[in-house]
Amino acid sequence: MSVDVRQYGILGALAVIIILFQILTGGKLLLPANINNLIQQNAYVLILAVGMIIVIIAGHIDLSVGSVVAVVGAITAIAITQWGLPWFAAVLIGLAAGAVIGVWQGFWIAYVGIPAFIVTLAGMLLFRGLTLVLLTGGTINALPDEFVAIGKGSLPQSMGTMLGGHDVVTMLIALVVVAAVIGSQLRTRARRKKLDLPVEPGGALIAKLAIVAVAVLAFAWLLSAHKGLPIILIILAVLIMLYTFILQRTVFGRNVYAMGGNLFAAKMSGVRTERVNFLIFVNMGVLAALAGIVTTARAGGAVASAGNTYELDAIAAAFIGGAAVTGGVGTVIGAVIGAMIMGVLNMGLSILSVDSAWQSVIKGLVLLLAVAIDVLGKRRGGRS
Repeated sequence: MSVDVRQYGILGALAVIIILFQILTGGKLLLPANINNLIQQNAYVLILAVGMIIVIIAGHIDLSVGSVVAVVGAITAIAITQWGLPWFAAVLIGLAAGAVIGVWQGFWIAYVGIPAFIVTLAGMLLFRGLTLVLLTGGTINALPDEFVAIGKGSLPQSMGTMLGGHDVVTMLIALVVVAAVIGSQLRTRARRKKLDLPVEPGGALIAKLAIVAVAVLAFAWLLSAHKGLPIILIILAVLIMLYTFILQRTVFGRNVYAMGGNLFAAKMSGVRTERVNFLIFVNMGVLAALAGIVTTARAGGAVASAGNTYELDAIAAAFIGGAAVTGGVGTVIGAVIGAMIMGVLNMGLSILSVDSAWQSVIKGLVLLLAVAIDVLGKRRGGRS
């Protein structure tokens, strides 16, 4: 098995950006408090990027997710403050609302045949308008602490601290994650060898696992010096593992790649493209709803302007993370790395007090460069 040079290149780019900003900020970027803020501030784009990468692999785009974030945040806040529901019931209602939105958009795209660009553009206007209708007062505040903890809380330091205040629970979870990753990679390699399939060179595998282990433990060490493990990080980890499994190990995932690679061939091979497209947008609706709940929890209230440009952040993260403009290519891990690149850029530039206008210029150039690399790489591949 050949090494995925592109995936390693994206990861290397993230490492270079982190090192660069760590130097430029005089070591402030990787302070424990900033690491915690990096996760919490960018949780929405990480969640949206997981869903958006599936949409883009299938050859579509979703422009409505920012407005869905806003309207679901409004519905959840209203359910708590005006309907008197407990916070967990309001969360379920918010997720259900996202699923209904996904059903609405998926129906028009999959079964009526209207392009996703048009349907979701209409959805962006529709759900933003509904948000303004629901939040006639502009904001809804005074949400319960248990709900706010979804976006801002951390696991209690139930096992105490060690070596100067580092949370034991965070480090133990990091060790479990490293062991699980190593075990999964070794099992996959053994299974492929047993089936006489190509495998990654042993040296490359060892190097990859060593880098992953060091990165995870170093990240956990920095994070453990703050308040403990953020609750949102646990949610993100579950989503990343779940959707990586779905795309790589399920029939649905294979069908998504097949449709993005060659829609006509996928239809001829028996893929139920309408059903797959429908499920893709239902899934995107649920994930956008989750991002809305997390955003509302972190802000401590629902605001009408929530979610502005979130769709652009998610799309940019997917493309920076290696998704192909033409569809058929992309991974969840790549999208997550792309989202982290966007997050590190935001935080690093903010620490350096770079004007927000110039921050937009820099992020736009990064996105253009990522897509240009993809297009030029395909062009050279086609010539060869």
